[in-house]
Amino acid sequence: QREFYDDDYGQKVSLDFLHDYILGNYRLLYCRTLAAGINHFNQTQIVLKLLATGRATAPEHREEENRLITATLDNLPSHRAWNLLVQLRKRHINNRRARAIAKNYITSRAELLEFNAVKYRSKLRAIVAHNHLKLEDELSAFLFRHWPSRFQSELFEQFRRGHYSASAIYDLPFTIAEGLAAKHNIPRDVFLSRIEQQMTVGEKLRLQNSAEKAGIAIEIEPHRLSLTKLALYILSLSRDIRLKRRDELHKALQKSACSILKRAPIQFGRVAAVLDCSYSSSGSSEKRRRPLGIALAVHYLLRASAQEYQAFWTLPTTEPLLVIPQGQTNLADPLLSALAWQPELVLIVSDGWENDPPAGTAELLRVYRSKLDPQKKTSIIHCNPVFNANDFTLKRLSSLIPTVGLRDAEDLPVVLGFARFAEGNASLAELEEYLANRVQKVISNKRLTAN
Repeated sequence: QREFYDDDYGQKVSLDFLHDYILGNYRLLYCRTLAAGINHFNQTQIVLKLLATGRATAPEHREEENRLITATLDNLPSHRAWNLLVQLRKRHINNRRARAIAKNYITSRAELLEFNAVKYRSKLRAIVAHNHLKLEDELSAFLFRHWPSRFQSELFEQFRRGHYSASAIYDLPFTIAEGLAAKHNIPRDVFLSRIEQQMTVGEKLRLQNSAEKAGIAIEIEPHRLSLTKLALYILSLSRDIRLKRRDELHKALQKSACSILKRAPIQFGRVAAVLDCSYSSSGSSEKRRRPLGIALAVHYLLRASAQEYQAFWTLPTTEPLLVIPQGQTNLADPLLSALAWQPELVLIVSDGWENDPPAGTAELLRVYRSKLDPQKKTSIIHCNPVFNANDFTLKRLSSLIPTVGLRDAEDLPVVLGFARFAEGNASLAELEEYLANRVQKVISNKRLTAN
């Protein structure tokens, strides 16, 4: 997707090259990256490339690779998993392992297969045809449009009625009803006002803008959103609304941060955060305010996990909930203030495009590391929420501190574990051992879930 400084085409070409390079030279490392907490897009690309090149898998690693692919597919959101299996067909990947994995995934979804057949019917139909899979009679009849006068399945029958009757679509899940609403030429405002009770939290969040244009107010329940999505939702509100709902939104962010710490406990001592709220943190048309949203989410996560915490924004604010992206990127001044506070850890959240002044942070860090803290008593880590397509990596502020990618604030515990590898001091063997331990956790969790 587009970023503030890069277009989507450059991102695609750069990522494709990076995937192919690591796959060709470090296949085991590439496979084990599936256990490293990377985002869903990259997980999908890794699985596809592994399945397309199965002959290159070393015999001693084949079982681990198969288990990781299976666990990854099971943990992906449903729409991404079905899209991945459709991509196997589009890329003409039809080997025995790929067919077995597709069959196992469909079998593992037996309890939800009717719902998935309705919601993803064209995808499931393509997957079944591509892999020559046999289905139960009514499911097969539904997918391949051999419809009886009435289905035994309640959901299939609801869909059949909705196909012929406009009033029947409002009993269906939103994404299914949306396509039928277009078929029946139902006005958008009428459809949205009547289908709201069938929407998931994610669907309500995604449709905020279009609903507003249609004159429909869709109510969002903040406590049901993940920390990053909650931060992005809050930033999408006007400052007046944020101010009016300040206590409610503040408590929702606190609760969301605490729930993350229950799942992945991290405990810090004295921590300072340098948070970028310059204009470039507004993101792009496809990723609106995402860098700023991650900074706000990290602020609440660190606040909940540190014994002592202080935030230093590029534009100082006493009310983080009201922050907006504006101004040039001056990281040197807040970093200087953060270091003067003498923390044990400094976390910088920024896209790395510093221009006020350019390279000011690099010079500050050079002096600090060489003159004031050569023993590195204070850890400094740069978390970058933006991939830099020009050099296939993340834009660094300085070679003296590690730079790690951070797509979601929820990933912070995993990302901090990778920081020592980003510094370049650890060997490839140490990285592989670290990933091997994560692989065992992923596979063990999969076994526990299966049992």
